[in-house]
Amino acid sequence: MRLLFALLALAAARPLARAESHWCYEIQAKASNYTCLGPNKWGEFCQNNHQSPINIVTSKAQFDHSLRPFSFSGYDKKHKWTVQNNGHSVMVLLGDEARIAGGGLATYYQAKQLHLHWSEVLDQGSEHSLDGARFAMEMHIVHEKGDRTSRSKKEAQDPKDEIAVLAFLVKAGSENEGFQPLVEALADIPKPDMSTTMKKNISLLDLLPKGEKLSHYFRYLGSLTTPGCDENVIWTVFKEPIQLHKDQVLAFSQKLYYDKEQKLKMTDNVRPLQPQNDRQVFKSQAPEPPLPLALPALLAPMLSLMAGLLH
Repeated sequence: MRLLFALLALAAARPLARAESHWCYEIQAKASNYTCLGPNKWGEFCQNNHQSPINIVTSKAQFDHSLRPFSFSGYDKKHKWTVQNNGHSVMVLLGDEARIAGGGLATYYQAKQLHLHWSEVLDQGSEHSLDGARFAMEMHIVHEKGDRTSRSKKEAQDPKDEIAVLAFLVKAGSENEGFQPLVEALADIPKPDMSTTMKKNISLLDLLPKGEKLSHYFRYLGSLTTPGCDENVIWTVFKEPIQLHKDQVLAFSQKLYYDKEQKLKMTDNVRPLQPQNDRQVFKSQAPEPPLPLALPALLAPMLSLMAGLLH
């Protein structure tokens, strides 16, 4: 039951008894017509030591041979997904067909929903950052652990990997046809608690980087990035960003609102970076191959051999 609440908390608000204690993002906390708790006042586990998101220093990430490519099952199935404005983000409900395995995970994980974070400022919309650089958006595909029967008693009491989130950074670039059905759906859900159905079938693979690019990623243990910030998430942050046209990115800020009165645009729905503390970040890609020998070093033995033959 707690896992169900945690999944809902990742992308949807859990209303509290008093409206004034409801959690929100900083842009909402600063608005004069809002009375809510900004990120520095979030409760539950949000002030603990293994929180997300973090800045990933790529040079300090440790290579892990177990972080092999993922197996994506059902990611190629095309659907007209249900899309919701939940008051904090746009969420796509993924049903029960898609799952992941491999990628250093102990078992398979079932995809439940995806949602995004963004900003009108194109280098401030991602939650995670790479070497201090942030991106226009970040997409999270949220998965629930599939096999809970193989865990030890201790793991069942204190799970660290109940949820697996695949995080994709998004930068402004060329137009992305795969994302267009989602972008077009935004106009139908401007207010919180509104939902619609995409007008065109797309698959999850239509949204992702292609092929080999999905084998390069970073891994660490962290938390949900919304209250209650449960520290039971195994994070995978992919190195290769998704590209959307600038207009596609800005549509999220222009079409969606935090409030039913449509006074505050939904933008900057990003939790501030959290300290890494004692956690290690791992990476999947192999170490860089050694640099080739300089051309003179390669030619010297050949010249010596030719000289010997001539004599």
